[in-house]
Amino acid sequence: MQLEVISREPPGVARPIPILFVHGMWHGAWCWDEYFLPYFAAHGYRSYALSLRGHGASEGRAKLRRNTLAAYVADVEQVAGGLPSPPVLVGHSMGGGIVQKYLESHQAPAAVLLASVPPQGLLSATLRFARRHPLTFLKVNLTLSMWPVVATPELAQEGLLSATMPPERVRACFERLQDESYRAYLDLMLLNLPRPRRVTTPLFVLGASRDTLISVAEVEATARAYGTQAEFFDMAHDMMLEAGWQAVADRILSWLEREPWQRGKL
Repeated sequence: MQLEVISREPPGVARPIPILFVHGMWHGAWCWDEYFLPYFAAHGYRSYALSLRGHGASEGRAKLRRNTLAAYVADVEQVAGGLPSPPVLVGHSMGGGIVQKYLESHQAPAAVLLASVPPQGLLSATLRFARRHPLTFLKVNLTLSMWPVVATPELAQEGLLSATMPPERVRACFERLQDESYRAYLDLMLLNLPRPRRVTTPLFVLGASRDTLISVAEVEATARAYGTQAEFFDMAHDMMLEAGWQAVADRILSWLEREPWQRGKL
């Protein structure tokens, strides 16, 4: 599978462990290259972001609707396996669900979940959206397409971005969004949910207090499932693109530096 991978190298000697960023629904590797990739590279990490099959410049756009969650996990496996050493994984939204599934059968030095799909799946998030936009939700299921959820700048901003984000920034983000796999959505709704008991990798769980897709309670449930505590930022769902992105990145960096697990490794 030909997958787009965007990478940024540190200006000096790189730390031995790289970071691989995994995007969520409707996005591609581009969402990490806006801020996170150059920022983490500037802090010494070889930084990589993939576009899952059918996303960005990766092949498979024609078959996007039928992509399974397992296929996305295979994409992460392919890219991670080609890096100089096993990477720290950072997954956002659906990407967080993919990271959880990947870690069921793979080891990693550490992983970070940002506004992630919780282990209990997307049922609650789906019901919230259906109550707000019943006709749009009907269109999703009639067309077997996730595009209607973000089909206008207004819907994209409601679901992904803060109400205070300038219109030109909203438009720039909206113009790069794309459709998502309806099958992968069903997997994350019910068919292939994460199994936390199979995961032994240290996880750091972060959420957004103004997220309309993944609730505070769901982020807290994710943290409990992995034996940790969630931390929250005052922002919307797209934590890597919000105005406060640097605070999120800095908190991840400080977590990666903590003792004792990382001593001599990062």
